Amino acid sequence: MDLLNTLVDKGLRRELPSRDEALAVLATSDEDLLDVVAAAGKVRRHWFGRRVKLNYLVNLKSGLCPEDCSYCSQRLGAETGILKYTWLKPDEASKAAAAGLAGGAKRVCLVASGRGPTDRDVDRVSDTIKTIKEQNEGVEVCACLGLLSDGQAERLRGAGADAYNHNLNTSEATYGDITKTHTYADRVDTVQKAHAAGLSACSGLISGMGETDEDLVDVVFALRELDADSVPVNFLIPFEGTPLAKEWNLTPQRCLRILAMVRFVCPDIEVRIAGGRELHLRTLQPLALHLANSIFLGDYLTSEGQAGKADLEMIADAGFEVETTDQVTLPEHRRAGGCGSVCGSQDKADEAPADTAPAEAAQPAPQAEAPAAPGPRTDLVTVRRRGAGTDVAPNA
Repeated sequence: MDLLNTLVDKGLRRELPSRDEALAVLATSDEDLLDVVAAAGKVRRHWFGRRVKLNYLVNLKSGLCPEDCSYCSQRLGAETGILKYTWLKPDEASKAAAAGLAGGAKRVCLVASGRGPTDRDVDRVSDTIKTIKEQNEGVEVCACLGLLSDGQAERLRGAGADAYNHNLNTSEATYGDITKTHTYADRVDTVQKAHAAGLSACSGLISGMGETDEDLVDVVFALRELDADSVPVNFLIPFEGTPLAKEWNLTPQRCLRILAMVRFVCPDIEVRIAGGRELHLRTLQPLALHLANSIFLGDYLTSEGQAGKADLEMIADAGFEVETTDQVTLPEHRRAGGCGSVCGSQDKADEAPADTAPAEAAQPAPQAEAPAAPGPRTDLVTVRRRGAGTDVAPNA
C-alpha cells in the first residue's frame, strides 16, 4: 500500500502517522499535489462532511504589547503602522461581533494583545462574553488573552467562554529563536490550564518563519499530544517593521502540503485556515477547503482579509456549506468536554458518512526542479483600518 493509501487508512481510524510519513507528505512534488489533496480530503470529509465553520475575530485591544514575538505586528517596538487602542467596552465588542455573526460566523474569537491578562482584564472580558452571549443566541465564544495565571481559565469558563486559544506557533527546538520574553513551556502550560478548566483548547502554528519540515512536524505532533480540539494553521504575514519582514518562504503548493500534513496527523480535529491564507494560497484557496473544515471570515487582528462576501461565494462555489449553530463541529467521540459538548446539538443525520475508498496516488517522487517562484507579494499586506477600534464598518 502506498503512502497516501496508508495515511487515508490511518486517518479514518484516528491512528497517528509516523514522523517519517508526515515528513513524506511535506516532501511530495507539485506533480503529486492533487493526489495529496484528494487523499487528505477523504479524511476531512469522513469526519466533517462538507461543512465549513466560520470564525470571526474581534481585536479587543490592539498593539501596546510588551512581548517580542518576531512574527507579530503588535510586538514591542514594532514600527508597522497598525491600529493601537486600549480595551473595547462590552457593547462595542458585541457590536463588532454582531457583524461577523450576521455574515455567517458561528464562533467569535476575542483577542487582546499583551503577555497575559490581569484579574481586572479577566473581569472586562467576562463582561464582554456575557454581553455577546446575551445578545446572540447559540454563538460560541473563544478568548485569546495570552498566558493565563492560575484560576483565570476557570473564571472565563464561568463567564460563558467555550474555548481558549493559545498557539504553540513553532517547535520547541526553535521557539527561542522566535521569542525571548516567554518560553515554549509557558505556552504549553496555558493550553493545559484551559483544558483543565473545561474550555475547548484551541492551539495552532505559524508556518513560513524559516522553519524546517522537521519543525513543522514537531509542532503538529505536539498539538496532537496536547489534545487540542481546534488547530489554526497560520501562514506568516511578513509585516514591514518586524524582524521577519523578509521571510517570503511559502508558495500556494507548500501551504496545501502543510494543511494536508496537519489533517493526516489531526484527522478528527477542527483544522482552521487562519492568517495569511489570502496572501499565500491566493487563487488556490478553494483547494484548501478540501483539507481544512474551518476558516476565519473577513479581516484579521491587524491586517485586512478577503471580503466576507467573497469567502461565502468561494465556499459555495467549491461545493461546501457553511456550518450552522445547530450543528456541532467535532465528531461525537470528541465531545466529552469543552465546546464540543455544550454548543448546539447534532443528531445522527448530521454525521458525515464514511468515505473509505482508497486514494489512488503514486509514491511521493523526488522533488523536481520547480519553476522560479513569484516574488514577494507585499501588495497583499494591508493594515486593517476598519472594524473593531474604528468608526468604519467591518469587513464581514
